[in-house]
Amino acid sequence: MSVSNVLSLLGGLALFIYGMNILGGSLERYAGNRLKGIMAKLTTNAASSFLLGAGFTCIVQSSAATTVMAVGFVNSAIMTLRQTIPLIVGANVGTTVTGWILSTAGISGGAWYTDLLKPATFTPAIAFAGILIHMSSRQRKRRDLASIFLGFAILMFGMQMMSGAVKPLADIPAFTNLLVMFSNPIMGILAGTVIAAAVQSSSAAVGILQALSVTGAIPYSAAIPMFMGMNIGASFPVLLSAIGSTAEAKRTSLIYLVFNVAGTVIWMVVITVANALFHIPLLQAASNPFGIALAHTVYKLLCAMVEMPFCAQMEKLVCLLVPEKQDESVSMLDERLFVTPGIALARAHTVLVDMAKLSVKSFLQSLDMISDFDENTAQAILDAENKVDLYEDKLGTFLVQLSSHRMTEEDSRELTKYLRVLSDYERISDHSVNVLYSAREKHEKSIRFSESAWQELGVLREAVKKILDLSESAFSANDLASAACVEPLDKVISGLTAEIKARHVQRLTHGVCSVEIGFVLNDLLANFERVASHCANVAVAVIEIDRNSFDTHQYAHAEVNAKAYRELFDRYEADYNLNGIASGV
Repeated sequence: MSVSNVLSLLGGLALFIYGMNILGGSLERYAGNRLKGIMAKLTTNAASSFLLGAGFTCIVQSSAATTVMAVGFVNSAIMTLRQTIPLIVGANVGTTVTGWILSTAGISGGAWYTDLLKPATFTPAIAFAGILIHMSSRQRKRRDLASIFLGFAILMFGMQMMSGAVKPLADIPAFTNLLVMFSNPIMGILAGTVIAAAVQSSSAAVGILQALSVTGAIPYSAAIPMFMGMNIGASFPVLLSAIGSTAEAKRTSLIYLVFNVAGTVIWMVVITVANALFHIPLLQAASNPFGIALAHTVYKLLCAMVEMPFCAQMEKLVCLLVPEKQDESVSMLDERLFVTPGIALARAHTVLVDMAKLSVKSFLQSLDMISDFDENTAQAILDAENKVDLYEDKLGTFLVQLSSHRMTEEDSRELTKYLRVLSDYERISDHSVNVLYSAREKHEKSIRFSESAWQELGVLREAVKKILDLSESAFSANDLASAACVEPLDKVISGLTAEIKARHVQRLTHGVCSVEIGFVLNDLLANFERVASHCANVAVAVIEIDRNSFDTHQYAHAEVNAKAYRELFDRYEADYNLNGIASGV
């Protein structure tokens, strides 16, 4: 084999892998935000999930890419771990389509229609169409489509270069002996695993095997263990993608490895035993690209048939291997999801909802501390504040980075809402610590509010609890009805704080309350009022983003004069008032 052949082989391999990466990435971008809705609809049962995995992998030419996306769907609550299992099984079947495409290189015949099926004929046409689309359009979707065509063409050109470069190897005895050595199942599986792990794709690895098969030196007894090992080797990039992710992500990636290892063990044992008993002639025959594509597909279908009934057992196994961990929400923010902004945004929403719930829970705990101070609860509030700060840092960075990627107008509005809401819930957590400090001061100095002050504070606390609940529901579920109730309640809370301050001044004037009590009370009132304002900001964000605008002043002006707003304001004013409480003077 000459130096020219070696360079052609390396160049062909480079083009093949590069083309596959371009093809897969372009298809993911082209499908983009539509994947979320498709996944939600088609993963409701095992059959549709299996077909979706097979179909999507046929398109992106990589079962590993499909599995990595499945990891994101699980963490975004679009899918459950159980739903991903048939999806991943289907992806393993779908990845065989690459072998069928590459096997067209072996089509022979002089008729014009058989010539059209040969890569040497249709690949240049696809490449030319791709470059025409790329040069004639500035639209992102069209350019993604052009990249799909060009990626496919580069892939096929690379395959042709590899096939042409290795043909002289058929006349080299050392090469033939080396390949025959892989007829040992263990050696063949190990070789296939290493090749696929190196190129990070079972489709690319099988393509290399098909290119080598044109020499006629690879018997099926070597080809079958090798492509079995290649499927195992393709699991490594999937496992690497789950490092630092949640337990669910690791479990999803592990399903891919479990499926391929189990399939290899089961069918290698069956083939070995059958060959020992019946001496299967096919195993000694020389393989070719078409035969490898057929054998690979049959193997994958048999694996799917045998393993699909055991989805529940596979789920239990991976759950046993990867135990659940606490507080993993932040690790769900994986930058690899930026290729599908809609999925990344759904992930951010899940984490932001967790942050919102934690902030609200922390503030409610601080309210209880005013009347019943407890050191353990105090530490829980401080720990929650640290965690919320971590949420804000990670989410803020994630959302800002996501904003630089191509997004739909709707997703851009949602991202704007998340950035605004993020800061409001972080501030609510800060106020929970402020209330905690006031409660601690009241406890340590044995400060006692007057009966009137305590009753007034009780009414205000209930109103604050209500507005926290409304704003959280508004954001978490995009509940516009709850959002509409927040602004009028915020105005009622502002009125309550002003009235309580006025009553305290009256009691202070008559010597009923002390200045020391006044400091604690004023701090509490200030924090309550600010929390209500942050809740109103959240509600306004939900309403205005839904209306495709973001002007809080315009919103407030419009709502103050609205009949519905006045009715809600009157209702809350009646529910939360101090009329039945004596001033204590």
